[in-house]
Amino acid sequence: MIRRSFSTILQAEGPYIYGHDKLVTVTSVDVTPDFAIAKVYISIFNGEDKDEVVTQLQKATSVLRNRLAQRIGKKIRRLPELDFYLDETVDEMYRVNQLLDGLKKKKDDN
Repeated sequence: MIRRSFSTILQAEGPYIYGHDKLVTVTSVDVTPDFAIAKVYISIFNGEDKDEVVTQLQKATSVLRNRLAQRIGKKIRRLPELDFYLDETVDEMYRVNQLLDGLKKKKDDN
């Protein structure tokens, strides 16, 4: 529920936080058992400085948490604090694919 709601919030509020040229998606959200902290994992496309986007999201945490409270505040007992983490799974997948393509090309050349 938090991941879906937060994805919608990022679509609306994100361009004001990190700019219109980046595509930021929420890949997963892990919530502690006591609902104190939600670790929000994001993937960033079209952005060179991905750590800067994470920093900008951290700075805007209060606004984003407020928007989340407006959406799901009545459905959840306790609204967790938000921590943002960069999910580099897609980047790693592309890197591995490039390495495999390079090995395949090298094998074909021999």
